[in-house]
Amino acid sequence: MDLGITGKRGLVCAASKGLGRGCAEALAAAGVNLVINSRTEAEITRTAHEIAERHGVEVTPVAADITTAEGRALVLEAVGHADILVTNAGGPPPGNWQDWSRDDFIRAIDANMLSAVALMQALVPGMMDRGWGRVVNITSGSVRSPISVLGLSNTARTGLTGFVAGMSRQVAGKGVCVNNLLPGIHATDRADSLDGGVATAKGITVDQARAQRQATIPTGSYGTAADFGATCAFMCSQQARFMVGQNVLLDGGALNVTI
Repeated sequence: MDLGITGKRGLVCAASKGLGRGCAEALAAAGVNLVINSRTEAEITRTAHEIAERHGVEVTPVAADITTAEGRALVLEAVGHADILVTNAGGPPPGNWQDWSRDDFIRAIDANMLSAVALMQALVPGMMDRGWGRVVNITSGSVRSPISVLGLSNTARTGLTGFVAGMSRQVAGKGVCVNNLLPGIHATDRADSLDGGVATAKGITVDQARAQRQATIPTGSYGTAADFGATCAFMCSQQARFMVGQNVLLDGGALNVTI
């Protein structure tokens, strides 16, 4: 399928690896010129070179922490305007609800809610002026089914979900579609970290912990960055013009719900 976005300009955050890179790869394959960011200069520069060489598009790397005002300023200066925005930031650490302080919650909300809101406030008005835009916020399956040890993430990402539910309807009439993409368990560094935590807590090996979690997924395996990227690219396509304010769950069927 031709997604109809060749020559568009996109910003993909936290794109040096994992789900962010999967999204960047899929958009580049569809002909989108990109600005990508991550915190580590060597990693994001290498990623940009590899994606540009593989897909023949322009890819500009920016080493910056997207969860800070200073980092966002650097990224926004590099992108100028964007037709496509994919927000993404690493999740806060797991823990126990009794141990989290107010500062822990503020850091989580800054990183996983307010950073995405700030990027939308910066870039969506230009999309509206031009009459076309796509925003995909990478959140988490935990907004549908909370994960007890990820309470900081549950809180921040659910807040972003509520913001998008209202804001997306306000911009749809200008040709801008804003939606959320909710990953379940994918084979990323985040999954490795969580598997390691389970292994330590249960006194088992990481492989055993991973096998236990895979057994809870109807597909029998973790998702891949390529799976995730392909879904993101469709949500950024011309064909997604009627998709507004939705939360697309990509979890291999792990969440057992009717709706």
